[in-house]
Amino acid sequence: MRIVFMGTPDFAVPTLDALVEARHEIVAAYSQPPRPGGRRGRELVPSPVQRRAEALGIPVHTPVSLKGADEQAAFAALAADVAVVAAYGLILPRAVLAAPVHGCLNVHGSLLPRWRGAAPVQRAIMAGNAETGVGIMQMEAGLDTGPVRLEGRTPVAGKTAGDLTAELAAMGARLMVTVLGDLAGHPPVPQVEEGLTYAAKIDKAEARIDFAASAVAVERLIRAMNPAPGAWIEVKGERVKILAAEVLPFTFYGTGETVDDGLTIACGDGAIRPTLVQRAGRGVTTTEEMLRGFPIPSGTAC
Repeated sequence: MRIVFMGTPDFAVPTLDALVEARHEIVAAYSQPPRPGGRRGRELVPSPVQRRAEALGIPVHTPVSLKGADEQAAFAALAADVAVVAAYGLILPRAVLAAPVHGCLNVHGSLLPRWRGAAPVQRAIMAGNAETGVGIMQMEAGLDTGPVRLEGRTPVAGKTAGDLTAELAAMGARLMVTVLGDLAGHPPVPQVEEGLTYAAKIDKAEARIDFAASAVAVERLIRAMNPAPGAWIEVKGERVKILAAEVLPFTFYGTGETVDDGLTIACGDGAIRPTLVQRAGRGVTTTEEMLRGFPIPSGTAC
């Protein structure tokens, strides 16, 4: 097929690679514009999709918006059979959705209609969902409202957002190739409204751990924020990220305070014991390693 690929982060790269490996003709890649990065944000850094597409010799377009008539005409002029979208990050106007012969197919990282929106992986973990998955959705004007052609499922089971995102990216790539290989055999199935939830974009303020919550909820938050932005506490005047923790089912008093010298922290119900941590400006270490040079006594507020 003649395909326009549209994606931005690492999540989208496996799908692009799978389409190339399946010998589809990728006539162009669309990605969000390069963002400031590097030291002090002086250098513009292209997205993972832009870098990969350029390495493959695929022409790359990085418009700020697709709302203009000129951009829409340029997209239509590519005469694509289908557009494949994976975490592109820009709204596709109706003119763009309608331009390819078979419309636009999206790799969405949830079991729709659950977790429509920007952060389905993180929200599934935070909600304690037993399973999640990825769907190949026929896009329409609404927010992730289109019918689904094929989906795959996987247990959440203690995975971090980083682990789950990588797994769903690989799964979505395989499913997209399957659907494109037989569109008629994978007809679009309308979503039901039962179980509808929205996955709002992660606000950095959510990464501050609230120990009034249960230990189970705190541990889920830690996994949902790993690798970014990283769940954190403020202890002894310093911000410390917690990247992994175990739940202790004991009852403690003094929510948000350490109950021993090993950084066990009391929660609204139970306690957590961090196992991987990161002090500001330093690398990731075990809690034991950090405490050797940065002791945190029992009774310290977090």
